[in-house]
Amino acid sequence: MAPARTWLITGASSGLGAHLARAALAGGDVVVGTSRSAQRLEPLARAHPGRFSPLQLDVLTAASFAVAEQVVAEVVAERGRLDVLVNNAGRTQVGALEETSEEEFRHLFELHVLAPAALTRAALPHFRRQGGGTVVQISSMGGQVTAPGFGVYCATKFALEGLTETLAQEVPGVRFVIVEPGAFRTGLFEASSALVSPPTPAYEATVGPTREYVRTGAGTQRGDPAKAAAAIHRAVTGPRAPLRLVLGPDAHDGIAARLEQLGAELRAWASTSRSTDLD
Repeated sequence: MAPARTWLITGASSGLGAHLARAALAGGDVVVGTSRSAQRLEPLARAHPGRFSPLQLDVLTAASFAVAEQVVAEVVAERGRLDVLVNNAGRTQVGALEETSEEEFRHLFELHVLAPAALTRAALPHFRRQGGGTVVQISSMGGQVTAPGFGVYCATKFALEGLTETLAQEVPGVRFVIVEPGAFRTGLFEASSALVSPPTPAYEATVGPTREYVRTGAGTQRGDPAKAAAAIHRAVTGPRAPLRLVLGPDAHDGIAARLEQLGAELRAWASTSRSTDLD
């Protein structure tokens, strides 16, 4: 029987993070889950004594390399090893670039790019020493497909995906899985989670529909987060895993359409692309 894996999951108190924690625990592994509120982690801790460790953490603080290293070192000291890092904590944001404040812009990049990068950086030495490990980056279909009003959100996910794809080339022996969910029924669109920049009339026609979609979309998403968590768990624990795990028909169809559009444009401009070498 294989030894239990140790998972570190950020944002484990609700949504996809909580479902993934339950899937890992049901599979016989142990989980360290983080949340800004330790109280919100208590149900998991009570249900799985000795196998689920709650860790109060505002992931924004882990955008510091020093803090991220301390967090990972504490997990390894408590559990003896770290096998799976899941960078899950995040939030949605709606606003045209002109509508987005500098504070909102920096906040989202620290949450979606700097903190996952710092935690991943901190985990890599441990993975190398023990001969392997897995990093799961919870991205979004917005890591490949854009929409008006989601520009800053998509920019953070594009950045995270570019970094992770490079890491997969840099760090042999470590498995990297970029998860690209579509719309799943989590709390991402709830008022407490969604960051909505103040609207301006100039963007009502383009960003207005996206803002309305987020305002009214909570609880209407078709994706089942328990099924998403099960799919991620299978990828992490199975013999093979994709670099990008697309989840949901909306994500699959949207990404497929974008790839077709990119391919068509690449082919249409191929002669220009190939004409720029020195004679």
